[in-house]
Amino acid sequence: MTVPDRLPPDAAAAPVRSAGAEPSRPRSGSGGGVVDRRGVIVLTASHVVDDLYQGAVPALLPFLVLDRGYSYTAATGIILAATVLSSVVQPAFGVLIDRRPLPWLTPVGLLVAGVGIGLSGIGDSYWWTWSAVALSGLGVAAYHPAAARAARAAAGASAQGMSWFAVGGNAGLALGPVVVTPVLLAYGVSGTPLLALPAMAMAVFLLAVHRRTQARAARTAARRPAEVAGVDDWRSFGWLTGLVVARSVLYFGLSSLLALYVIARFDVEQAIGSATLATFLGVGAAGTLAGGWLADRRGRLFAVRLGYALALPGLVVLLMAPDWPVAVAAAALLGVGVYLPFSVQTTLGQEYLPNRIGTASGVTLGLAVSAGGAVTPVLGVLADAYGLAWAIGGLLLLPPLALAISSRLRPAAEPAT
Repeated sequence: MTVPDRLPPDAAAAPVRSAGAEPSRPRSGSGGGVVDRRGVIVLTASHVVDDLYQGAVPALLPFLVLDRGYSYTAATGIILAATVLSSVVQPAFGVLIDRRPLPWLTPVGLLVAGVGIGLSGIGDSYWWTWSAVALSGLGVAAYHPAAARAARAAAGASAQGMSWFAVGGNAGLALGPVVVTPVLLAYGVSGTPLLALPAMAMAVFLLAVHRRTQARAARTAARRPAEVAGVDDWRSFGWLTGLVVARSVLYFGLSSLLALYVIARFDVEQAIGSATLATFLGVGAAGTLAGGWLADRRGRLFAVRLGYALALPGLVVLLMAPDWPVAVAAAALLGVGVYLPFSVQTTLGQEYLPNRIGTASGVTLGLAVSAGGAVTPVLGVLADAYGLAWAIGGLLLLPPLALAISSRLRPAAEPAT
């Protein structure tokens, strides 16, 4: 994977346009500031490792259900553990780094995320597992605002630029099942300490290169022209937060129940369920890059709305699939639909609050995203009471809701009225 030498200029420099019209975005390679390619690569690699531990949590659920006899409600409660602390704390970390730089949060948060997952399987108690996964969620909360702020500084503010960083997280989520499944098939749930090794290695690497990366970032910032931050648009940011919450519920519902649904519906092995989940997340990584590309060419809101428009037929096909290969194809379509808006929404949040980049990153990557984890146990209760198909069917309401919310958004550079 390569990173372009030049990225489109910040939206703050967009020309004046007529009211209601979304600006045309320059293509990659035209204009733009200096890009710290090495910084982008390092941050993207660290994002892969950090979000591997988010992807590991839903991949753990089938093993916990089958090995320990957890109900669907208890299993989805593990998802709540991964997100409850992150929901509350991540925006606070964002506010904090707006006031003072805390670059050490990136390696430390990543390390805590890995150690929490590593500890999750070594105790027999449900509450031990719940608490260890919650610790991992706290590490994720510490990592994201600092890393997202650094990624914006290194890659510029374009949607395509942020998509390179975001796709690292998507790749990590997709690698979660790929890494977890063979380890736990070989060693059982007690083999989770092996899963902490990538975080330990990456944290050591980040600390080793930290001084050089910081010095390079300072030189890049000195060469980049000064930008006028603009006015914070809290009204649009509020609507965007609602939109990201809707996507979050859709994402967490699918990532938590998709593998279990395929296993139960088609009576297939765990490996088929894990492969379906990996397809959803892997195609989503490509969808993230496509979303950034579309946003810079057709506009931010076009990419967001197209994603939710594709998610609805994906859900319908999943529920009506006659066999598991069709379900895998539906998972691929859902991966495109759910992930097209991902990095674009983060960029929009940063553009709506240009004076509070850390806060915007903390909310769009933290509070709003993790809110879906808080709703997931409700889907588990529905699955226990009526079956997994009813729980998946309940997600059908979300794409139309997201499209309705997106109609309230205005282009980021447009002044509030």
